[in-house]
Amino acid sequence: MCYADEFATLPAMAFTSHASPDITADQALRRLIEGNRRFLRGQARFPTMRKEILAELAREQRPYATILGCSDSRVPPELLFDASFGELFVIRVAGNTVSPEIYGSMQYAGVHLQTPLFVVLGHEGCGAVAAAMESRLHGARHHSRIEALVSKIVPAVRSVSAKLPPNRRLSDAVEANVRWVMKRINQTPEVKARRAEGQMMLVGAVYALRTGRVKFLK
Repeated sequence: MCYADEFATLPAMAFTSHASPDITADQALRRLIEGNRRFLRGQARFPTMRKEILAELAREQRPYATILGCSDSRVPPELLFDASFGELFVIRVAGNTVSPEIYGSMQYAGVHLQTPLFVVLGHEGCGAVAAAMESRLHGARHHSRIEALVSKIVPAVRSVSAKLPPNRRLSDAVEANVRWVMKRINQTPEVKARRAEGQMMLVGAVYALRTGRVKFLK
């Protein structure tokens, strides 16, 4: 995506990836869905990690998907997708919103790690999205740095009806925020180019805190 120059001061080795994952975006998405099903059944495959695998991963990483998720402690992507070390490139920020730093991290995943699948992952009951709705509907103000974060989410929830019951309103706002972030990512020239070449897939999803299920959006 944008802002590649932000990485210019880091050592070149930080960007080295000897090979892209031998997997398509559709296959990557299927792995996430199947991993969440194992998680729901209580049959996760990776309770521990062998030292030889860690040593192998120390040489390079080849994640098959990049996840932009919320910082909420109840939404750890590796666990809810039953993914092992080195399988997911995870970017987390409150409200799973975007900023220059997020764009830069995603560009790194696309250019250097060549992950074929990108997922914007929201979750029910998101506090950052709820704060954005409070700002929009009631003019609520927050501490300065939280306000800066919330202001990025407010445009995403403007279409959500104030007449809805509170729970439904927040649920719709969470999904609207995921779709808004996807729209902004899709508008970057880098993503337009990669999608035109059939080199990546971008999908949205919402995690249910009460059940553990991930719903991928159509």
